[in-house]
Amino acid sequence: MTPIVTERLILKPLQIDDYESWFNGFSNRYPAQSPYDEGKLDMSICTADWFADLVGKHNRLRETDDILILAIFDKNHNHIGMIDVATLARANMAWGELGYFIHNQLWRQGFAFEALSALMPYLADTAGFHRIEAHVALENYPSQNLLKKLGFSFETVRKGFMLENNKWTDKAVFYHNLN
Repeated sequence: MTPIVTERLILKPLQIDDYESWFNGFSNRYPAQSPYDEGKLDMSICTADWFADLVGKHNRLRETDDILILAIFDKNHNHIGMIDVATLARANMAWGELGYFIHNQLWRQGFAFEALSALMPYLADTAGFHRIEAHVALENYPSQNLLKKLGFSFETVRKGFMLENNKWTDKAVFYHNLN
């Protein structure tokens, strides 16, 4: 796929030569900044070989139209975060689920808004989605506000919807009809 380029960012599938930047982005994370932030992660298993397998897995998921996974880099090739869009249904629905994160050391700089704003036309025009949903923790107001700023609308709360930390959790559902 052709990278999506904005004023400050490049969105593209991970490639093997992205390893060092990707690793540094995760390694430089701060401790958890909120209940919705994983914070600093154990990167000890994330060798170059492990990363090459991850890149292959991402490519297979994209080729089978299961999940589109894009890395977010700045123009200096620093890894900023990730976006994924899982295909929930095709045929007469063209429905996907959006996920995203920005490394916590880079929060509050507008990167998520810039990246997702650039992604939405691609999802409609190239990836062929009509409806995109995001499932957000009920108290994750920064993410909910970001989605609203992007033109998403609140639809409902799905009770006991996602298994997180061995517990079924409620999620606020936001949606955007792209065309």
